[in-house]
Amino acid sequence: MKNEFTLAFNEVLEEKQLPREIILKALESAMISAYRRAVNASNAQHIEATVDTETGKVTIFAEKEVVEDVQDVRTEVALEEAHRYNPEAVLGDMVVVESTPNDFGRVAAQTARQVIQQRIRDAERQAQLAFFNKQLGEIVSGLVQAVNAQGLTIGMDMKAEGTMPRKEMIPGERFRIHDRVRALISEVKDSPRGPQIILSRTHRNFLRRLLETEVPEIYHGVVEIRSIAREPGERAKVAVSATQTGIDPVGACVGIRGVRIQAIVRELHDEKIDVIEWNPDPAAFIAKAISPARVTGVYLNERATGGKTATVVVPEDQLSLAIGRDGQNARLAAKLTGWRIDIKSLPEAVSDTLYRLQNEPVLLSIADSEVDTIARIEESLARKADGRPLTPEEYDIMAHFVDRVEKRTAHKPEKKVEVVASEVDELIPADAFETAILDGPLPEHVANLLQEAGYATVGEVARQMKQSPDDVLRINGIGPKAMAEIIKMMDDLDARVAAAKAETAPVEETKAPEAEAMQAVESTEGEATAEKPAEAETKETTVEEPPIRAIPEPELVTPVLEEEPSLEDLFTMRPEILSNPEVAEEEEEEVDSAGNKTGKKKSKKKRKSVEVVYDPERDLTLARKKHKRGTDGWDWE
Repeated sequence: MKNEFTLAFNEVLEEKQLPREIILKALESAMISAYRRAVNASNAQHIEATVDTETGKVTIFAEKEVVEDVQDVRTEVALEEAHRYNPEAVLGDMVVVESTPNDFGRVAAQTARQVIQQRIRDAERQAQLAFFNKQLGEIVSGLVQAVNAQGLTIGMDMKAEGTMPRKEMIPGERFRIHDRVRALISEVKDSPRGPQIILSRTHRNFLRRLLETEVPEIYHGVVEIRSIAREPGERAKVAVSATQTGIDPVGACVGIRGVRIQAIVRELHDEKIDVIEWNPDPAAFIAKAISPARVTGVYLNERATGGKTATVVVPEDQLSLAIGRDGQNARLAAKLTGWRIDIKSLPEAVSDTLYRLQNEPVLLSIADSEVDTIARIEESLARKADGRPLTPEEYDIMAHFVDRVEKRTAHKPEKKVEVVASEVDELIPADAFETAILDGPLPEHVANLLQEAGYATVGEVARQMKQSPDDVLRINGIGPKAMAEIIKMMDDLDARVAAAKAETAPVEETKAPEAEAMQAVESTEGEATAEKPAEAETKETTVEEPPIRAIPEPELVTPVLEEEPSLEDLFTMRPEILSNPEVAEEEEEEVDSAGNKTGKKKSKKKRKSVEVVYDPERDLTLARKKHKRGTDGWDWE
């Protein structure tokens, strides 16, 4: 028959649901604490405790110094006593010997009670934390213990309590105490009061786990859930695909007569669920995501300003169904596909296409080839504006017209992007396209985000940054700090390209600016001299022009008078005439040796420089005079 200690020990194991080693270690730790308190031992002294689970006997071992004459029994032991535990012990050694007090069982029971309870609570909390960390993202079941304004308190396994805030509850749900609730463990935190477990029924993974529970094909991997878009309590869209041929993924999720999907709908408080088949073609996938509306055409634009945009054209009577109540259907389709969706009715799409053909020069060639169709469509739109009905054939003509124009215009940007990409690659080091993104200079978390977005090498990221940095910024998880790291990497790559170009560039001798100017002037003078007509050389008087320097400083030279040029010479722009200066006579009073004016006047020649310029825009010949203004030199006016 087992004693009371063994029965109590097993009862604790069953109640706390903890491993045997944890409870035993808690007991030993409590016995050590009780011994230190009983004999007032130092914390620096090494003490061990053993508990016999069969008899409940507690044995204490303490480390003591071997001495010849014992003064303090707590820290010292006689040599003879030490030889019982260590025959080789000598004076001055430290030996671990048994030090259990005579009445230790009763004293330990009183002093170790709180320590044992605290140790068990700590072990219980750590076990709960480890257990629910493994259950993170899984569905658990519990009973409602309390209902308040903040949410629900739910009792779960291992005597743990979970919290479900109001925002994590499906709108319209009402729970009472002792109701059983299924929810997803969305977050687990460690706190001084124990693990804090946050439950959710609005998370999209809650719907994913319910599908795995109700649909065996999903659980076994035959059918795969590609994406989920959900507005809790209202509507959800699920895209599924089959990993094996011959499997209908939508039929497997719905079940016979909808029995499988109806069980999930009831669990989600009558939330409507649309199950659609995933398609690798984005246009076909978007068309199915807009269901139950019927789609006429889907046209993609991956280089749109606001991100990847898909224009969806639907018949006029399907427009409200495609958009949904408060835009819910279009919003869920955009979340499901990851595209920005712009829904238009067929008449609206035709009107926009006609406007583009008339106002965008790049589409003039398309407009010329569709003249007859445009006239017929304009006539149909005019009848519709008057309130007259259109035939199905006219609607078909409109749909085919929009489809032709959109497909022809959507093909051009792709060619342009290829040209730009080839030009951008020249600005990126060649080894960047061979460096894996995880081996690059970016931080690990940034590199992981870029790798998940489809960028395999550093060069691909650099190319995208050169073409459209906004596309990189739109990646989920890329914020200002991550963008700063990417820009820093781009600066390093640009510096490497600049250094490579500087090394390979040929070294050319640079000429001084004045020497280049003199050389240019000499060549100009040589050409002008060669072009002078023969009659200019037979003139009696010639004017020598000063040499032109890099910074012209004309000297005051008294030229020889010559006859005024004719109009014919001016309009033929002969070089020797246009550059001839004018000299005018000017009278000035004579001054005697004393500096007094004598009243006599003498003539003085004053030099004037005239430049005749022909203005081809106004078809005029203009004359500009040259004056000397103070010490600043000569200027034209």
